[in-house]
Amino acid sequence: MITIPEDVLASMKLPEKDRERILKVELAIALYQRGVLSIGKARKLAEMSKWEFIEELGRRKIERHYTEKELEEDIAFAKGSK
Repeated sequence: MITIPEDVLASMKLPEKDRERILKVELAIALYQRGVLSIGKARKLAEMSKWEFIEELGRRKIERHYTEKELEEDIAFAKGSK
């Protein structure tokens, strides 16, 4: 669990009701971009579907770490074998 000092929370220009969700997304994106988390774990942290997370990466112009295995899975899916 991460503890954020109250004065830091109070200074955030984020709606209190959305704060936790926004912080999770920001952390997930940052950790994914640095290669600390896989896309699966990062999207889980962000509480987003795989496609929502990929769209968010696109909006931020962050390259996907696309592996050969993921390419094979996508090709198989496109061919209808999954």
